Amino acid sequence: MLLSKRDQARIERRLVATLTEACETAKAEMTGFSWLTHEVDYTAFPASLRVTWVFDTLANKSQALASGQGERMVALTAVAFSEADILVSPVSAHVQFDTEEECQRVNAGNWQQRLARTRPARG
Repeated sequence: MLLSKRDQARIERRLVATLTEACETAKAEMTGFSWLTHEVDYTAFPASLRVTWVFDTLANKSQALASGQGERMVALTAVAFSEADILVSPVSAHVQFDTEEECQRVNAGNWQQRLARTRPARG
């Protein structure tokens, strides 16, 4: 089903609000977590929705994932999606983890280029 521009804007506003809450929660709970972003192709919504959780260093990301914080981030994403009335399953398929350190090393700090490498597929 194609979404109208109005529906897309409504979804986007709700999603930004709920993911902002998830981000602030994670910043308070996780060492080295910096920010998150999301990407979506509304012609393939919600399958194309992807949330990227970004840590400062690879060491902090590895530590967080090893200590079970990956599951916590997926759970925070699930709450954000639910509060935005977005149904996807499994939520973990829409979550990825990255680092500022790796973006700097591989993409010279260009996040637009880095995120484009795994952009959601068009429907």
